[in-house]
Amino acid sequence: MRTTYRMRPGRFLGIPAAGLILLGVAAVLWGIGLPDAVVAVFAVLGVLVVLAGLGILARPPVLLKLGPDDVQVRGLRTSWADITEVGRTGTTQGEAVVLRTKQEEHSVLIPLHWLAPGRLDKLETELRERLNTANGYTIWDGTAAEPDEPAE
Repeated sequence: MRTTYRMRPGRFLGIPAAGLILLGVAAVLWGIGLPDAVVAVFAVLGVLVVLAGLGILARPPVLLKLGPDDVQVRGLRTSWADITEVGRTGTTQGEAVVLRTKQEEHSVLIPLHWLAPGRLDKLETELRERLNTANGYTIWDGTAAEPDEPAE
């Protein structure tokens, strides 16, 4: 089963805002008496940008997809077998979840401020569960297993 995590919609508020600015420019151009063709270009462009921005706010871009065999972060596919650890790290852009791979230079970062609010705990839990499943680990319940053969 695949789980999809999308980017935080607030990251894209500037897109409809830019469209509204273009509509404002169209209004000013109309107010100072420029030709209707110039005003129409800015008005149509403003409406298109606002609509595109609202579409992106309604359905933000995919940040990562977790599948049974791999994880995709912003289009980069990494097999669970290649991931050795899930943790957090500090970056110049703030805190991030890091998927460390067998080759350290190929580690994958997921910036936390890109993630939709309230999804971080669920993401970290699911990442660890899928990594444990991929490596055959189980969560220790605190009890000792019964030995198959007694020690000699």
